[in-house]
Amino acid sequence: MFNKRNIRIYCLKTLERIKSFLLSHTSREFLVFLFFVFVSFCFWLLQVLNDDYETEFSVPLRLKNVPSDVVLTSELPKELRIGVKDRGTVLVNYMLGQTFYPIVVDFKDYEDKGSKVQIPVAALMKKISVQLNQTTKLLTIRPDTVEFIHVKGKAKKVPVKLQGEISLDRQYYVSDILYSPDSVMVYAPQEILDTITAAYTQPLSFESATDTIRRRVGLAHVRGAKFVPSFNDVALLVDIYAEKSVEVPVRGINFPPDKVLRTFPSKIQVTFQVGLSRFKSISPEDFFIGVTYESLLNNKGEKCPVSLKSVPHNVNHIRLNPKEVDYLIEQRIKFND
Repeated sequence: MFNKRNIRIYCLKTLERIKSFLLSHTSREFLVFLFFVFVSFCFWLLQVLNDDYETEFSVPLRLKNVPSDVVLTSELPKELRIGVKDRGTVLVNYMLGQTFYPIVVDFKDYEDKGSKVQIPVAALMKKISVQLNQTTKLLTIRPDTVEFIHVKGKAKKVPVKLQGEISLDRQYYVSDILYSPDSVMVYAPQEILDTITAAYTQPLSFESATDTIRRRVGLAHVRGAKFVPSFNDVALLVDIYAEKSVEVPVRGINFPPDKVLRTFPSKIQVTFQVGLSRFKSISPEDFFIGVTYESLLNNKGEKCPVSLKSVPHNVNHIRLNPKEVDYLIEQRIKFND
């Protein structure tokens, strides 16, 4: 069985064996051989890297200062591919050490050039060259045509709506969905703007949710339209169902002033499921059970069916007991002064 003393002895023996091997004659010869192989490899690598090579790198491309009412129907590419030529040592430095800063195009410099703007390749090459070594030759830029198309959009405010799939554990449900902000501005040409009634989120998927979910999610792209802001903070309030019962009186509807409804029993037991967060706030006054005078006149049975005319929000699986009641239509007694 291992203990601290045995482990220490084992480690010391292992170190002694390694030391003996490294100090042996055969080991010294092998290490000397490896050293000269390594030195030879370094000289060979330096010789190879001293030659000129051609390769490609990617440089990020960004567009700034775009007004909120301007919609890009054709955007700039996210990056440029540049072909360069230089000594291998310089190219390795680009690969391992130096990162290229984004090439930034200012919208204000081209807003008076029309709706279709083409960026001169010479302007891009100038911005790229300042990041390159003096010995590096810039050979190519891809794509060779860099352009974007924009239109001045009209605006309106639209509500934000969630799209996606939500799977909940048994007895759980989504009691509410909160959006921050609950509406956004959308900019687009009039013909596109007329077709947009809401800003939908990117599709979301949640499985076996049992607690409130909060996410920052982007809004789904609509070609030719621009949402401001382009994201939304969504909160899905998840609650658990609890069962509750209340007794609700049966009331007459549309009865003449000289008549009154009497039912037996006078109250109906209403059993329902409601979220635990609203369990205490639900009362009998939140329900309304009514029987119309006309339905009783046409009723051919001895009992009349009862039904809920009004129920509170987020109440489910409602059951009535009993579903039918005995009844009398009494004549009010009018007293003369």
